[in-house]
Amino acid sequence: MDIPLTMKEFRHLLDLVYIGNWILNSTRGNDRFEDYDLLQEKFFTMASQNGLPELAQTYMGHVFPSRAYEDGGIHDAIADYEDAVFFDILAEELARRDMSEEQLNPNDINELTARMDSYMTEFEINGIENICLNI
Repeated sequence: MDIPLTMKEFRHLLDLVYIGNWILNSTRGNDRFEDYDLLQEKFFTMASQNGLPELAQTYMGHVFPSRAYEDGGIHDAIADYEDAVFFDILAEELARRDMSEEQLNPNDINELTARMDSYMTEFEINGIENICLNI
């Protein structure tokens, strides 16, 4: 298979491969999806052989994203995604909890959306500062 890419497109593809592998494997410990690690290694090997050697490093016979690559802002993009997902999930879970406690139909999408919007507004203003847990 031959997919012609500009250097800029290939660089963006490296980011997509890295982010995808991060999402799939970063929390799995020793139970990683090896196929994705190997695919990532293949792409970073290609980077090192095609004008982007600063983005890859070799360790114990395997090619990994370099420290320069990992410190170059990719984790900022991942953190932005994680923050957005965290607040979206938290807003929905809190809204559903409230609706259950009030014995409202949790499938009422209009009520659910309104409550989620209220929580999202709160999170945008104060983050998690006003969240209290009763343990």
